[in-house]
Amino acid sequence: MKNVRPNITNEFAKLRTVIIGIANSCGPTPSADECYDPKSRQHVEAGTYPVESDLISEIDNLANKLSNRGIQVIRPDRIDNYNQIFSRDIGFVVNNKFIISQMIEERSKEIEALEDLVDQFPSEDVIEMSGEAFLEGGDIILHDQDIFIGYTNAAEFLNLKVARTNAAGVDFIKKHFSEKTVHSFELNKSEDDPKVNALHLDCCFQPLGLGHCLIHEEGFKHQTDLDTLHSIFGKKNCITIDAQEMYDMGANVFSIAPDTIVSEKGFTRINAELKSRGYEVIEVPYSETAKMEGLLRCSTLPIQRSKT
Repeated sequence: MKNVRPNITNEFAKLRTVIIGIANSCGPTPSADECYDPKSRQHVEAGTYPVESDLISEIDNLANKLSNRGIQVIRPDRIDNYNQIFSRDIGFVVNNKFIISQMIEERSKEIEALEDLVDQFPSEDVIEMSGEAFLEGGDIILHDQDIFIGYTNAAEFLNLKVARTNAAGVDFIKKHFSEKTVHSFELNKSEDDPKVNALHLDCCFQPLGLGHCLIHEEGFKHQTDLDTLHSIFGKKNCITIDAQEMYDMGANVFSIAPDTIVSEKGFTRINAELKSRGYEVIEVPYSETAKMEGLLRCSTLPIQRSKT
């Protein structure tokens, strides 16, 4: 790793360094009871859960695409028979701080695969969440002065496995980054229906570098939260996606520059819309990974971006 110090202020400045998850030794197909999201469970029950070789092919292709564009790609150390695909949730960078997430128990070992990397950061740049504060990286989205966080109310957080971020996690960010404006959005959750379940904020919302955003409005519980986003981005700049597109992970694209987006090749309508708005769209196959209720943003953890 060369001269890497955390530096992220938004979702779309030119990408310099990124951690991309791995599918090597991700373990056998789980049972339905072992799944902790409804889409994975649906594919287990249907016999269509992805096989390791297909996942490796998709993720390694993404890593190669980014490396070929001069982006430094870091891969986690391997933990045998453990799912390490969705690196986004393990931690996240705000400004020059790397925050280690507090995650559900089923995913708590994932940070071990990044210990060598985190040890190279200045100690004052690393913050570990603890206590009552839970927040996974898919639920926090940076937009320069604004920070958007998806969360679940106290009753649902205690009872739903798909609830990953709580109000204490929101308060943690407000405390440590008091100079930012933090917007918290309560998301709709379902243990059973992946077309209703907004697993993380980045499953139903994504700001883009030319002033637009992708948004699945039904993922948000409160109209006032949608009003906030419409006010910030302008309603004409909000590209809406429907329940099927949200299920396919259409909001979970990944920007590597203000005008350059990596997207799943099957998102025909969304990709055409992005191109019509001035974006270069790098289309990659990622539909097998999507069966696990995550896509391109979920499997990438940016460490450095810059505007030059």
